[in-house]
Amino acid sequence: MADGKWRRAGATLIRVIAVWAASALTLLALAGILPDFRLQSDDGDTITRTAFTAAWGAGAFGLLSALVWPVLVRALLIVPALVLGALVFFLNGSLLLIALRLIPDGRGDAAPETAVVVAAVMSAVASATSTAFAVRDDDAYRRRLSRLAYRRRRGRPADQGGPGREGPPGTVFIQLDGVGHDALVAAAAAGLMPTVAGWLADSSGHRLTPWRTDWSSQTGASQLAILHGSNHDVPAFRWYEKETRTVMVSSRPASALEMQRRAIERTRDGGLLTIDGASRGNLFSGGAGQLALVLSMAARRGKGSRSRAGYFAYFSDPANATRTALSFVAEVVREIGQSTRARARKVTPRVKRGGLYPFIRAFATVVERDVVVAAVLGDLFAGRTAVYADLVAYDEVAHHSGPHSRDAEKVLERLDRSLALIAKIADRTPRAYRIVLLSDHGQSPGETFAGKYGLTLKDLVRAGSGLPVPRRAQRTRSASEARDAVRIALHRPVEGGVDEQAAKLSDPIVLASGNLGLISFPDIGGRASREQIDRRHPALLSTLANHPGIGFLLVRSEEHGSVVLGPGGAEVPIAELSDEEGPLAVFGAGAADAVRRTDTFPHVADIMVNSMYDPGTGTVHAFEEQIGSHGGLGGEQSRPFLLWPRGLTDPLDIMAAESAESAESAESAESAGSAEPGESVSAPVPPGGGLVGAEAVHRVLTRWLQESSGPQVPVRAEGFAGPGPVDEPFPPGVPGAGPTAARTAQAIEPLPPPNRQDPAPDATGTTA
Repeated sequence: MADGKWRRAGATLIRVIAVWAASALTLLALAGILPDFRLQSDDGDTITRTAFTAAWGAGAFGLLSALVWPVLVRALLIVPALVLGALVFFLNGSLLLIALRLIPDGRGDAAPETAVVVAAVMSAVASATSTAFAVRDDDAYRRRLSRLAYRRRRGRPADQGGPGREGPPGTVFIQLDGVGHDALVAAAAAGLMPTVAGWLADSSGHRLTPWRTDWSSQTGASQLAILHGSNHDVPAFRWYEKETRTVMVSSRPASALEMQRRAIERTRDGGLLTIDGASRGNLFSGGAGQLALVLSMAARRGKGSRSRAGYFAYFSDPANATRTALSFVAEVVREIGQSTRARARKVTPRVKRGGLYPFIRAFATVVERDVVVAAVLGDLFAGRTAVYADLVAYDEVAHHSGPHSRDAEKVLERLDRSLALIAKIADRTPRAYRIVLLSDHGQSPGETFAGKYGLTLKDLVRAGSGLPVPRRAQRTRSASEARDAVRIALHRPVEGGVDEQAAKLSDPIVLASGNLGLISFPDIGGRASREQIDRRHPALLSTLANHPGIGFLLVRSEEHGSVVLGPGGAEVPIAELSDEEGPLAVFGAGAADAVRRTDTFPHVADIMVNSMYDPGTGTVHAFEEQIGSHGGLGGEQSRPFLLWPRGLTDPLDIMAAESAESAESAESAESAGSAEPGESVSAPVPPGGGLVGAEAVHRVLTRWLQESSGPQVPVRAEGFAGPGPVDEPFPPGVPGAGPTAARTAQAIEPLPPPNRQDPAPDATGTTA
């Protein structure tokens, strides 16, 4: 035992000396290169004296960084996250100037701007040296990373795994936002993702299966259902609610909070992560008590609800802060170079990538990734039962560069390195962990609707309605989760692409969610019927249905209920809709059921518009400025993946068991007279037990957590309003009783409706 302690102490001493020596050599090299930086007196010094000065300065800088930096970051936590990242260079430079002043006889001096450069290089070298030594020493590597978990671990009970990693394992769910099943398989086969390829190749490793999204194939709908069990009444990324004259936007904090409240109220379940869970980088909390960069929490105030809670833990380490800041700058330069090369080569399809986009991309691919991964590592060392984290990097880049572009492939390579780090640390934590990899949707390529046809969906609606149309097609702002995350980090209001420009109530509101369009008539109460629309705008429906860029429409009919309209006068009642023939034939299996389900939503738009889909090329036409899109039906966007360790029950077996239980319950209810013949008393399960819909994924993940720890009843709904009082279980017989947070739905009040005098804007910032 004593020998082990002495060996660890010796290894630590060697590592400190090595980092110190590397920093001193860096100072010497920079003093010889930079004209405004010196380590000698005015009369000059011997080599030995100069080396001593460099060692003194490096030691003083390292000591100041270790002692002062965490205090500075905590004091500056009120500063927006991106501003804090920019201040990293200034703060490091200031510490270096102080360190130089501490050198005896005033032998150290540097210009302020030079000090910033020297400090950045020294931090990077020190970090690289320390990491190189730590990687060779597993215990040291673990201790270095465990510092991120120290604050979370304080006050918690002993690690549940205990000595020897005994006890039930924890589960880490990593969501690769926007990575479709086919894209993952191709990346693994091409060697872009060796970690994933190793999991797939190992006979005792992981298994992979695709699953099918709902009609709304986007993060708001998918992740809400995965974390909270329901995405009922989420028809798109953004939609218009007539009763409050509100545009709901999934990436707007207030909307995300309301969506979460509605899901909890419907399921009477606090969420997937209510039992000792952590939610990292997500739109929704999942009922977790530990939160970092959770969008829905940005709409609330108070301790435990701060969306930026993960920034301090990460930026409190100056090496982390410097590395991320340098990577941020490199990513901005990389994006500018890639977009310039695409323009020079006249690559098509192509969208504009100027303005603030390079910084938004760098935030998503560097800052969010680094902070979320660090938070997950902290959760592993803290021994949390369930962790769910979202990495959005690929989704953001694929929107603007294309899902199969070289730019997107490079992002997948870097994401794989993050997965490798998490897997490596999971092997060294006190508690054993199982890693589940999944995505919320895929992405389908294709030229934008406006780029292909010279007009936006809004322009087409106005033309079909007999309203004035601009001579030039205006740009439809892209729905970007990363863009809204940046605005939150900067303490800027999230507008979701809408403004306060007035419009006539008789004009239609046109919203875009990838290749899914939503058209609403705000002055028609309830859901407008086909007959009402025809009386007001006789040419609108036929103009839309027969346009070559549109696949089909969904509209309510007073005579036939809802109907689907397609090219050439095709008209199919919703009850007769089929995947094999009619307007939905090219969209594949499950399309008809997805449309039928959305038709039951209270806030489905008056006209739902899905773009065309070419099954030969896999392309769609987004109604936004995106050449890689998702949000509707058609192609890879509807085919995400689920990758899980082989020790867990196969999802298809879980669905098959649910199907059998559902049939048995229906038969029992029918024989008891409590249900009509043929009526199901539980959620429908697709024939054959296929994994269809994000709600099915939630049930699978819940089952896996139960397999790890056994059935448990969470005692509080942490992560929604912060740690709260102990909740009572629902009384027997209440639907959804089981793993539930009792008073969660009642404790969360809905957001107040906006001023009814506010104008009703559309997705482009104006009304149609």
